[in-house]
Amino acid sequence: MNNCKANHCIECTVQQCANHCERENYCSLDRIMVGTHEANPTMDQCTDCQSFQLRK
Repeated sequence: MNNCKANHCIECTVQQCANHCERENYCSLDRIMVGTHEANPTMDQCTDCQSFQLRK
Protein backbone atom coordinates (compact mmCIF):
# COMPACT_ATOMS: atom_id res chain seq x y z
CA MET A 1 0.00 0.00 0.00
CA ASN A 2 2.02 2.97 -1.26
CA ASN A 3 -0.30 5.78 -0.16
CA CYS A 4 -1.00 4.29 3.24
CA LYS A 5 -2.45 6.63 5.84
CA ALA A 6 -1.39 5.03 9.12
CA ASN A 7 -3.86 5.16 11.96
CA HIS A 8 -1.54 5.61 14.93
CA CYS A 9 -4.30 4.37 17.26
CA ILE A 10 -4.23 0.87 15.69
CA GLU A 11 -0.87 -0.89 15.81
CA CYS A 12 -0.50 -3.95 13.58
CA THR A 13 2.35 -6.27 12.61
CA VAL A 14 0.41 -8.48 10.16
CA GLN A 15 2.19 -7.64 6.91
CA GLN A 16 -0.02 -10.04 4.93
CA CYS A 17 -3.06 -7.80 5.54
CA ALA A 18 -4.09 -5.38 2.79
CA ASN A 19 -4.72 -2.71 5.46
CA HIS A 20 -1.20 -2.87 6.93
CA CYS A 21 1.02 0.15 6.25
CA GLU A 22 4.18 -1.36 4.78
CA ARG A 23 6.67 1.12 6.19
CA GLU A 24 5.06 1.36 9.62
CA ASN A 25 3.46 -1.21 11.94
CA TYR A 26 0.04 0.44 11.83
CA CYS A 27 -3.33 -0.25 10.26
CA SER A 28 -4.76 2.13 7.67
CA LEU A 29 -8.40 1.61 8.70
CA ASP A 30 -10.34 4.15 10.77
CA ARG A 31 -11.57 1.31 12.97
CA ILE A 32 -11.33 -2.47 13.14
CA MET A 33 -13.62 -5.26 14.31
CA VAL A 34 -12.18 -7.65 16.89
CA GLY A 35 -14.00 -10.92 17.40
CA THR A 36 -13.48 -14.43 18.66
CA HIS A 37 -13.66 -17.97 17.34
CA GLU A 38 -14.21 -19.43 20.83
CA ALA A 39 -17.41 -19.79 22.85
CA ASN A 40 -15.61 -18.63 26.01
CA PRO A 41 -12.38 -16.79 25.12
CA THR A 42 -9.80 -16.80 27.91
CA MET A 43 -6.53 -15.93 26.11
CA ASP A 44 -5.46 -13.41 23.48
CA GLN A 45 -4.99 -16.31 21.03
CA CYS A 46 -8.78 -16.74 21.10
CA THR A 47 -9.39 -13.34 19.49
CA ASP A 48 -9.20 -12.34 15.83
CA CYS A 49 -9.05 -9.15 13.78
CA GLN A 50 -12.16 -9.60 11.69
CA SER A 51 -11.16 -6.63 9.52
CA PHE A 52 -8.27 -8.67 8.06
CA GLN A 53 -8.12 -8.74 4.27
CA LEU A 54 -5.43 -10.74 2.50
CA ARG A 55 -2.99 -8.57 0.56
CA LYS A 56 -3.04 -9.45 -3.15
